[in-house]
Amino acid sequence: MVDRKSFLQSGHKGSLFSAFLYFDMSFMIWVMLGPLSVLIAKDFSLDAAQKANLVALPALGGAVLRLVLGYLTDRIGPKKTAIIGMILTVVPLVFAWKFANSLSDMYFVALMLGIAGASFAAALPLASRWYPPEYQGLALGIAGAGNSGTIFATLFANRLAQHYGNWHVVFGLALVPLILVFLIFIFTAKDSPTQPAPAKLADYGRVLKQKDTWVFCLLYMVTFGGFSGMANYLTIFFNTQYKLSPVMAADFATICIIAGSFFRPVGGWLSDKMGGIRMLMTLYGVIGIMLAIVSSLPSLWITTSLLFIGMMCMGMGNGAVFQLVPQRFSNEVGMITGIVGAAGGLGGYFLPKILGNLKLSTGSFTPGFLILSAIAIACILIIVVVQGKWKKSWIGEGGKVKAASTSLDSVHA
Repeated sequence: MVDRKSFLQSGHKGSLFSAFLYFDMSFMIWVMLGPLSVLIAKDFSLDAAQKANLVALPALGGAVLRLVLGYLTDRIGPKKTAIIGMILTVVPLVFAWKFANSLSDMYFVALMLGIAGASFAAALPLASRWYPPEYQGLALGIAGAGNSGTIFATLFANRLAQHYGNWHVVFGLALVPLILVFLIFIFTAKDSPTQPAPAKLADYGRVLKQKDTWVFCLLYMVTFGGFSGMANYLTIFFNTQYKLSPVMAADFATICIIAGSFFRPVGGWLSDKMGGIRMLMTLYGVIGIMLAIVSSLPSLWITTSLLFIGMMCMGMGNGAVFQLVPQRFSNEVGMITGIVGAAGGLGGYFLPKILGNLKLSTGSFTPGFLILSAIAIACILIIVVVQGKWKKSWIGEGGKVKAASTSLDSVHA
């Protein structure tokens, strides 16, 4: 049981609040193209593959730029890095608002929105470095709750575009919360006096040589990549498959996104109870089954229910993966979470590409969902292969870690 008074006294409330606001606002901006893509596609006459490219590029930009912001966080601290990130985020918003008049312009905007997607590389260390090990989970849970910003994008982006009769203006309106958060952040955020020593390139090379690094990258590509990719693509899916209006399509996407956003902490908690390995195998199994049934393209409400359960499991899987990662790499938590987090972003890039390209080439979403289902089932097989080694070295009976270790520099996304 967490002592609320002790928790509040142990860290820095202003930095924790600032980290949450920065993360929440950034996630909202990062996924704006998802709900607006239907309107943009109509203006530019985009085919299925072009729509997929548009909503996939922010995830690619976020994956690459996460490494850049992570490097800056190590060198100049999370507060300065976050300030730089917010200033640079102005560029794609202004460009989309005033100057974007072609698909190539919007591809540039999409990639640059990755700056907002990389925000967790600065936001979460800003919060976590203020708190002792016993409060890391709570501090990171509060700051990480900012992924709920995706809900604001899907709920309001198309409504604002409909109200003003122009999707361009929505990017201009997004400058308002960005400026407000920027001002609050400057005056309330503060770097912890305890900053870890910057990691060297040789340290990253050493971690990348370990097979378990790549296993965790793949597992997180499916859970976080599945969540973020679906968050960006579901508005297109509901609009294309079920002929919903842009607003209604985004509303149905929001229902599914809520599940992935709010069940992540449950995944970590259940992993503590039943073991991370067992938890992940169960979650990947459910994800695989849900997506396989969705591939038959049933009625709207059945599909929504299936995707709700599937994205709930993806969100829980994010928590389950990062219940295991710090235990396996207890001395390299900052580095490994940065690498695995970037891999998750890449997963968010490939998912829309799979669904969009196969929709264009086959005329149906069925093959894409079947492939995504097969990838989830493949994760179970991978865990079956590696769990023997894991149980001999760092996993005990029942799949629970033999000894927990927590780092102040844990920055999982």
